Amino acid sequence: MKIGYARVSTEEQNLDLQRAALDGAGCERIFEDHGITGGATRRPGLSEALDALSEGDVLVVWKLDRLGRSLSHLVSLLDELGKRGIGFASITESIDTTTAGGRLVFHMMAALSEFERSIIVERTKAGMSAARRRGKRLGRPAKLTDEHLDHARALLASGEHTRRSVAALLGVNESTLRRALK
Repeated sequence: MKIGYARVSTEEQNLDLQRAALDGAGCERIFEDHGITGGATRRPGLSEALDALSEGDVLVVWKLDRLGRSLSHLVSLLDELGKRGIGFASITESIDTTTAGGRLVFHMMAALSEFERSIIVERTKAGMSAARRRGKRLGRPAKLTDEHLDHARALLASGEHTRRSVAALLGVNESTLRRALK
């Protein structure tokens, strides 16, 4: 069974062109989202379409950007469909994962997406390394300042306080104090 999905970003747009193309492609059912951007994580029409699909079915869209805006999201969604034994077709881009050529195009997209992710990781690591060289401390701010730690050491050295009572006095967990004192 072919199941169609159509989406417009604003309420002023209409779905006539997409509906006609999906009907022409032989879709038996068409699910729609109105006034929802492609980057939205919650799209009721898309969720219904995905739930309606069974092994051997094909999800059809008029154009790839109707399904999603980011390449990584598209690849992830198409991978999920493939694992469920569901094909995918985009009318405008002539992608059909039920054919060898369509799967090739899909795998090229996946490779590009993986490349994009790798570049982002490299840039992030390089940025963090440069920040460390400049003396910037990365990560979450410390809960205890040097002043707090000096005070905690003095209280513990006096023998009148336990680590637990000092941690409570400073408003942190005992394990936080223990790690900070190392």
